[in-house]
Amino acid sequence: MSRIIKIFDTTLRDGEQSPGCSMNIDEKLMVARQLARMKVDIIEAGFPIASEGDFEAVKRIAQEVKGPVICGLARTTDKDIDRAAEAIKPAERGRIHTFLATSDIHLKFKLRKDRSQVLDMAVAAVKRARKYTDDVEFSAEDATRSDIDYLCKVVEAAISAGAATVNIPDTVGYAIPQEYAERIKNLFDRVPNIDKAVISVHCHNDLGLAVSNSLAAVLSGAGQVECTINGIGERAGNAAMEEIVMALRTREPYFEARTNIVTEEIMAASRLVRNVTGMTVQANKAIVGANAFAHESGIHQDGFLKEKSTYEIMTPESVGIKQSTLILGKHSGRHALKERYKELGYKFVSDSVMIQEGEKEPPEKDVSRVPFYVKESDFDKIFERFKKLADQKKDIFDEDLEALVAEEVFRIPQAYELKKLFVRSGTDTKPQADIVMAVYGAEEENSSSGDGPVDAALRTIAEVTKTKSRMFAYEVKAITGGTDAQGEVVVRLREDNFTVMGQGSDTDIIVASAKAYINALNKLEYLKKRGEKTVEKMCE
Repeated sequence: MSRIIKIFDTTLRDGEQSPGCSMNIDEKLMVARQLARMKVDIIEAGFPIASEGDFEAVKRIAQEVKGPVICGLARTTDKDIDRAAEAIKPAERGRIHTFLATSDIHLKFKLRKDRSQVLDMAVAAVKRARKYTDDVEFSAEDATRSDIDYLCKVVEAAISAGAATVNIPDTVGYAIPQEYAERIKNLFDRVPNIDKAVISVHCHNDLGLAVSNSLAAVLSGAGQVECTINGIGERAGNAAMEEIVMALRTREPYFEARTNIVTEEIMAASRLVRNVTGMTVQANKAIVGANAFAHESGIHQDGFLKEKSTYEIMTPESVGIKQSTLILGKHSGRHALKERYKELGYKFVSDSVMIQEGEKEPPEKDVSRVPFYVKESDFDKIFERFKKLADQKKDIFDEDLEALVAEEVFRIPQAYELKKLFVRSGTDTKPQADIVMAVYGAEEENSSSGDGPVDAALRTIAEVTKTKSRMFAYEVKAITGGTDAQGEVVVRLREDNFTVMGQGSDTDIIVASAKAYINALNKLEYLKKRGEKTVEKMCE
């Protein structure tokens, strides 16, 4: 039978102490309500003595948020405890959390008191807090650097004084998991009344071990874990609640423990805390990072598409994410690319089937219609172009994929083909373009100058192809966002009675312009042979 581990969320107290993460009262209320929806066991709503604003925040949360225990932090002074008691008074269930350092380094340099004095202060604080509530928690600050014999004595005394929960914090993130687990085990072995209290753990992430230490403590008997959404908190932060919860859910048979958290609310909580605090979440952050359920490696994508559990140990839905994503990039394989095209409405058929379809569907069909039939042999060309594009830009968007199909599949015969393009331009240089093209299969090259790099390139193409067309429209737009976006160029040409539109796309706008111009010229040649007057609806 699995134990229930209590989740003590301190996002609104320790988390708010992250530099730049302070919240106003309304923001704290929003976060507290989300924590309640998650069924967090205890919400540490703030440090009431710290400021009038913090006091009001704790009080309003106590008044308005139902379900979780509402907790206020207090030092061991009477004034702190009384203020915390007043703030949590309206709560359905309230807790006072009082703390005092127990390590010799803190006693000597911060408190300037001896062990006996500190022990007496701890006992007195717990007793005073118990006058207001039966739910009192005591924290032995810097417990992982405290003398174990003295720590056992303090824990025993705090429980005897009435503490229902005793916290053993790794305040400065100093502990190693095995060491921390052994410390918790020592307390269970050596403190005679430890069965009368819940042992809690509160780990900081200075060595990147906060979650590991917390889970190690659970294995040693800890019954409460203190943590924050997204792991925010002092210095390097606290143990991340979402990681603790999902580790226990995913590996419940190993830990023989679980929580009552509604995990499907995790992503909503993460986004809310991120938006309220302005503290971004790194893309590779476990559980809630943008890449947590994203796959780019071709090997991983292939396995994932065959069976999701090959590369995912939990479902995205279990943490409130709609679905996993396959990121198309230079590491992606054919399987993932084809799946994405299928989602966009494309159907892949063998060349022989395509011929039959062609009898019903003319090859010049409008690409705005779906489904689009694509031959397997054409997909080979698309995949090759995709790989080249992925080497040029970090993110491949659906619009990029549409452009690849437009260029490689739905196009007319190529009378002209761009082989090489080199452009020189600058503030003190007249723009000049050097171009190598295939003209009906024969390679030709030329150079020409222009008013700008695009003008120079298009003038050179016109000289090589000996066109008599006139350009009456030239449009440029970014297909996708970002400085590495593909640019799409649309041109319109007229020659005699023929009007055509050409399109081209590339991360280099000059190359995109050349492609669009050549695409239009190819259409003109095609129309001259067919004797048609317009090809506005032809697919590039």
